[in-house]
Amino acid sequence: MIVKQTVYISIGSNLGNRKLNLQKAVFRMDEAVGEVTSISPIYNSPSWGFESDDFLNACIRLETDKTPETCLDLLMQLEKSMGRERTSGQGYKSRIIDLDIIYYESKVIASENLTIPHPSMAERRFVLRPLADIAPQFYHPILKKDSRNLLQECRDKGKLEKTSSKLYKNRTALFASLEFITIEGNIGAGKTSLATKISEDFNAKLILERFAENPFLPSFYEDQARYAFPLEMSFLADRYQQFSDDTNQFDLFKNFMISDYDIFKSLIFAKVTLQKQEYELYRKIFNFMYKEVRKPKIYVYLYQTTERLLKQIKKRGREYEQGIQAEYLTNINQGYMDFLKTYPKENQLIIDVSKLDFIDEEKDYKYILNTIENFAISQLD
Repeated sequence: MIVKQTVYISIGSNLGNRKLNLQKAVFRMDEAVGEVTSISPIYNSPSWGFESDDFLNACIRLETDKTPETCLDLLMQLEKSMGRERTSGQGYKSRIIDLDIIYYESKVIASENLTIPHPSMAERRFVLRPLADIAPQFYHPILKKDSRNLLQECRDKGKLEKTSSKLYKNRTALFASLEFITIEGNIGAGKTSLATKISEDFNAKLILERFAENPFLPSFYEDQARYAFPLEMSFLADRYQQFSDDTNQFDLFKNFMISDYDIFKSLIFAKVTLQKQEYELYRKIFNFMYKEVRKPKIYVYLYQTTERLLKQIKKRGREYEQGIQAEYLTNINQGYMDFLKTYPKENQLIIDVSKLDFIDEEKDYKYILNTIENFAISQLD
């Protein structure tokens, strides 16, 4: 049986998007070093030992099966991958990310490359304050004092300001904090595939549009003028009922909800397909319904070019979609863009996926996850 060891790591950043840097580091440590089990609040603190911009600092606890030396190597690789270049003999410098092992269990290590406990921790309030938040009674194996006593006796008078920002242990925890995410896009953009993939990877309740069950859809693609109004009314009634039922019933065994549509798409498609008088009537009914439905914390719109959409539609081979014209798809794209102009900027994220294959290419899928992750971190700030 593998025995996990408890490690405490101090993290800091004073370059670029400091909060994002800290969060990225936490996620990568959770993936590569060990399971992050606790995170302190974030503190703003003045630079220590040199003149520079303020730092954001925190402390994490993780459980690992790695040796102290391996942990150090992994942390240094992580720093380098995020853009930090460690140099010797040049004093303290600003840094994108700074990761230091404070404790590894209660071990005392003094080697050429690694000293544990960290030799300067007792002198640094920006280390002791967040450490005391998550390990107040952890004893220093040499000084024989716990974190609270070390903090009380610390001579560092640098002013620490506790921030309201929060760090998440992993991406699943971040997504769970959002509660509800919508993936939207034009016909053939890949919204259902992406929403399904995310739901499987992060244990989310999946809400899919039941478009294939609409009895008017095949007829609409054959004669749009005749079947447009009954089609759109049928879609609206079905979407409203399904969306209301699904979003109001949270699954206790799932971390969050993710859907492949937003009910507002009904108005976007209706504006393209309906005559003016039909649309005005439709909009009155829609506005009444839309006020009652739940809105996502993040509305992700997958943008695809019309040319790529036509290829995707042809590839998936739904017979009743094969007659869709390029002009129709272009108008739908424009309808979404017009809608997003009125949607709160802090809740909308447009991702250009016209050159991505997030189904078969893992790097493209990770790019989309990173984009959503970055946006979410900023949105939750």
